[in-house]
Amino acid sequence: MVENILEVMEQDKFAKYVGIKIIEAGDGKAKGRLQADENHLNALGIVQGGAIFSLADTTLAAASNSREGTAVAANVSISYFKAAQQGILIARAKEISLNRKLATYLVEVTDEQEDLIALFQGTVYRKE
Repeated sequence: MVENILEVMEQDKFAKYVGIKIIEAGDGKAKGRLQADENHLNALGIVQGGAIFSLADTTLAAASNSREGTAVAANVSISYFKAAQQGILIARAKEISLNRKLATYLVEVTDEQEDLIALFQGTVYRKE
């Protein structure tokens, strides 16, 4: 396991710009947080899907890079189930498959009421 994955994720300039914070990571799991405010809203007044995607994708990066080596996304998809409002969004990533070159993760994004907002699946390529 990468001992300083939280420190590494602190260096993610895009995540910092968007307001994403990784609060837990290790052993193929991670938890990310986004305080969605008026800057994250689209023209309909709900949280922009790209902000939700970025939260899930950043959490995937933390989970997959908590292992030895470097992991980069090879394929990702997201399904949205409920519109998100301003407030705290939480993403929880868990590893569902791991081998020498590929790993797959599921990331659930929920709101403050624990309602499922989106489900993200990502497969990463693992560099040695």
